[in-house]
Amino acid sequence: MQHEFTAFPRGTEGRSASRRLRRSGRAPGIVYGGENTPQPIELDHNALIHALKSEAFHSSILTMKLDGSSQRVLLRDIQMHPFRNEILHVDFQRVEENRRIHIKVPLHFTHAEDSPASKTTDAIISHVLTDLDVSCLPKDLPQFIEVDLSALAVGQSIHVSDLTLPPGVVAVARGPVSPVVATAVIPRVIAEVEEAPAAEEAAPAAEGAVVEEAKPGEKEEPAEKSEKGAEKTSERSSGKEKK
Repeated sequence: MQHEFTAFPRGTEGRSASRRLRRSGRAPGIVYGGENTPQPIELDHNALIHALKSEAFHSSILTMKLDGSSQRVLLRDIQMHPFRNEILHVDFQRVEENRRIHIKVPLHFTHAEDSPASKTTDAIISHVLTDLDVSCLPKDLPQFIEVDLSALAVGQSIHVSDLTLPPGVVAVARGPVSPVVATAVIPRVIAEVEEAPAAEEAAPAAEGAVVEEAKPGEKEEPAEKSEKGAEKTSERSSGKEKK
């Protein structure tokens, strides 16, 4: 799939010039790399905002038309306004056909509904990584890498080392341990709900037997009458003492 966009040479630089450029509906940027010197450019802001919505625009080799010629570039960095949907600056890098590139490629997860974790349990499949750092020649760059979840069971994980990468593509490792890509776990809330009935059955049956039963032939005196009788007894005893 070809992704083309048009850029224009930018004659002025600096913060004030960039602000004026953005007010006019353009986004400032730069293209660098290769044998040519870095060149300031400007792009149509709304067209660039629309292009950034495409996943492939971030991870594919793009064709930039500039000054009547075409250059193959990669999107390297984009600076956005903190709270407005406004592009402050964008960086592109020229691509050389015989030099390996280092780029993030999106991961596409497939066949989750066929996995044992989804069929036999209420497990949730968590996507730990959404993209993967790879190194390859420009001609070998894939648009995405597929992650097959059909064999994933509860308690298992898929690591970067388990992925099948396209020919010529190598994952860029940052440590001795292969990172986790996806894992299947049962939510803690569901696990607690399943354990609750067992806990209730194991509770002692005499838990509420703290109330003593009246013996045969004994009558339980109401609390109010007992209190009144105690008051009368105290009154009689106090009267005898006065006499």
